[in-house]
Amino acid sequence: MAILGIDLGGTKIAFALFDREGNIKDRETLTLDERKGAEVGKIITVTAALMLSKAARQGDAVEAIGISVPGISRRARGTVWAPNIPGWDDYPLLREVKTIAEDIPVIIESDRACYISGEIWKGNARGCKDAIYLAVGTGIGAGIVVNGDILRGASDIAGAIGWMALSGSFESRYAVCGDFEYYASGGGIARQAADYLAKHAEYEGALRRTGAGKVTTADVFSAWDKGDAPASRIIERAVEYWGMASANLVSLFNPEKIIFGGGVFGPAAGLLPAIMQEAVKWAQPISIKQVSFEPSSLAGDAGVYGAGFLAMNNIG
Repeated sequence: MAILGIDLGGTKIAFALFDREGNIKDRETLTLDERKGAEVGKIITVTAALMLSKAARQGDAVEAIGISVPGISRRARGTVWAPNIPGWDDYPLLREVKTIAEDIPVIIESDRACYISGEIWKGNARGCKDAIYLAVGTGIGAGIVVNGDILRGASDIAGAIGWMALSGSFESRYAVCGDFEYYASGGGIARQAADYLAKHAEYEGALRRTGAGKVTTADVFSAWDKGDAPASRIIERAVEYWGMASANLVSLFNPEKIIFGGGVFGPAAGLLPAIMQEAVKWAQPISIKQVSFEPSSLAGDAGVYGAGFLAMNNIG
């Protein structure tokens, strides 16, 4: 018997067939290539149908399907809001998947819920009943497990911590993505660097890219690694925000672990001691001594593992 996990990202979709012990038996990764709306739904259903058929031919009938989505899974309606996919404001993904899997249980969860579930199943949060996955990529979100259960909230939006207020006063530019995300996401780090370059034409340091193209988060980390002063200030601010946010999460939820993942961790994994040092200043003093900060051990596979784990738990 097999479990099918599907991880839908902003640019690609990963499919994996698992056994019940969490071993990957087969996998497929496809790029979205700027597809939108029903085109994305079709690539999911067509590829999932092929995976179901392939498993059946090998004598491994799929028992359940789990899908990780980059946004909000409205579980009561079976629809999805995914801001990075045009046309997915309230997309009927469950109905579409059921056309090729009528008799198979299907569960659709937010990517952040899947990230922490994957780490609990096969990553650095194994054995934890209270843990948080802090996902820092283009945006910022948190998968939160409390006493073994995913924290979803009244409308399945819990964990949207990019909107966490960490600055002293509100500015209108925070309205689109939130204060925390504005400064400390991958997109926020790159945006701050671009703003600096636009305002300082005289600057010719390591942060200044040659040729055409936009400055990227990787550029900022590369310049920081070379000791560039503006890049260092941007990274130092991000460390401060990651530390403050982690302190708030520790004080609110008293987790055993916070797992740091997403595209930025990555290059920022070596900053975890500095993030902990910042968090200690702000957090509840007993709980901060009980938590550990660790990098994701599943990296880009956390979502597909989590989708498989939640699908397995959805059987019956």
